[in-house]
Amino acid sequence: MRKYLVGIIQVDAQNDKGKNLRQICSFIDEAAAKGAKLVALPEVMNLVGDNVGEGGTQETIPGYSTEILAAKAREHKIFVHCGSLREEIPNGDGRAYNTTVMLDDSGKIIAKYRKLHMFDVTLSDGTICNESARMKPGSDIVAVDTELGCLGLTICYDIRFPELYRLLALGGAQVIFTPANFTLPTGKDHWEPILRARAIENGCYIVAPAQIGKKTNFTAFGNSMVVDPWGTVIARSKDQPGVTIAEIDLDYLDKIRGQIPSLKNRRADIYDLKVRR
Repeated sequence: MRKYLVGIIQVDAQNDKGKNLRQICSFIDEAAAKGAKLVALPEVMNLVGDNVGEGGTQETIPGYSTEILAAKAREHKIFVHCGSLREEIPNGDGRAYNTTVMLDDSGKIIAKYRKLHMFDVTLSDGTICNESARMKPGSDIVAVDTELGCLGLTICYDIRFPELYRLLALGGAQVIFTPANFTLPTGKDHWEPILRARAIENGCYIVAPAQIGKKTNFTAFGNSMVVDPWGTVIARSKDQPGVTIAEIDLDYLDKIRGQIPSLKNRRADIYDLKVRR
């Protein structure tokens, strides 16, 4: 399929997993009714904070959340990008993986990606933020070939590492997903410029569904968007939970890559990046 609609779903997830997923399912129904062949969800789409409802906190995959979303994929015969959730690590150290799952239109899991980059920092005032104390980084770069094109997977903080996006593009990715739970202070200055740069650099679509709303320790920026291979923001969510529709046109992508052949013009004789798939 060379041209199709994608629905990006922006949510304000809180600490009731069952309630969050019921709203997500409603939004998937809406996106499907509008003709979307693919829907994409934000980072930690199903839970922010300590769960007070059903479904626990960490999950196996397949498990509680992915089974609910797989049923929706089957019902509407659409692909579902499951944003991310906290994947349980059996016999681990208490940490979880921050994991994205891609479902095909039969509800089958066709790809799984674990966030590679952890936000670990000590600020000048001594404040310490170590994401790696709670989450374990993955070890694989993941893209999957589908009837909707080659789909590349990243999560949130990954956007600050352009080499990951270049490796995905060199591996064939045409549409790269960046589900996020971006903070307001960094989001207002960095979110859109970085996403547009990643699209321009690689001549690809960037699909970036995001969280919005007041969370436990910060306010999420929202501004879910789809950026085309020219770097144009072709869809942006309103400042509220909901569904936003955009068109993916792989013929247009081929045209842009033909006009600006930066992937072909790389000096691989001087430097190279190795794609491991």
